[in-house]
Amino acid sequence: MIKVRPAHALDAGEVAALLNEIIAIGGTTALTGTITRDDILAWMDRPNGAWHVAETEEGEILGFQYIAPGGDYLPPEAAEIATFAKPGKQGLGIGSKLFEATRAVARDLGYGWINANIRADNESGLAYYQSRGFEDYGRIEGYEMADGTIVDKVLKRLDLR
Repeated sequence: MIKVRPAHALDAGEVAALLNEIIAIGGTTALTGTITRDDILAWMDRPNGAWHVAETEEGEILGFQYIAPGGDYLPPEAAEIATFAKPGKQGLGIGSKLFEATRAVARDLGYGWINANIRADNESGLAYYQSRGFEDYGRIEGYEMADGTIVDKVLKRLDLR
């Protein structure tokens, strides 16, 4: 059985390890460098954000999802979302359970909509957000990642009101 709960500082190391595994495989995230526990703690500490983890009954983290303000490129009523599932564990309902919690907290935080910024070659990510009700509203062509790789990105949004 998969449980979802708010993430806390003690999860940061395991979350970083999971994210680094995904980055090493490549193809699904725009992140390219090694992420540390301290990086995760700094991201978790941003105001108006929320983090959730999905875990087994034994406490193994199978995935995580967070929302945060989008910085300069999104209006204040929009949250940016990111979702990550442990490689080999996709298709177990991790993303669905995480999104139930995230959607509720996004509304509680006063967000009007959620933005998903997905690599155009990430077919599973595009399908995941589409299945949650996100709709395409834009595209970023020729995005240069930190390692110099050029990808296109699809912008999807879900209205919360």
